[in-house]
Amino acid sequence: MANRVYSFLGMAKKANKLTSGDETCEKLLKAGKVKLIVVARDASFNTKKKYNDACLHKSVDMRIFGAKELLGKFIGKGINSVVAILDKGFSNNLIRMIDDENNACGGEDIDKKKSL
Repeated sequence: MANRVYSFLGMAKKANKLTSGDETCEKLLKAGKVKLIVVARDASFNTKKKYNDACLHKSVDMRIFGAKELLGKFIGKGINSVVAILDKGFSNNLIRMIDDENNACGGEDIDKKKSL
């Protein structure tokens, strides 16, 4: 399921509906052009707090998802802590997919026999 989220982020980048990088995301967030901020789980506490506070102030959705290395890889960049989604349709789909991923119960191995 996580691969779906990463692939969707790559598709958003190809459609020019995603931007990345701390300064760029912060600038666009302050300008009111961002619909969703995605911060990597392994981003620093200060980065998470900064975007959480800014998103609350601007009434923009924010999600914590993935690893910095994978976020960057799937959007064709290097290691990346934060991405901004600029389109409401993409942001709605990503919110749903990330929430589903974060709320998954993890019962995939139920009823599967384990070999000894």
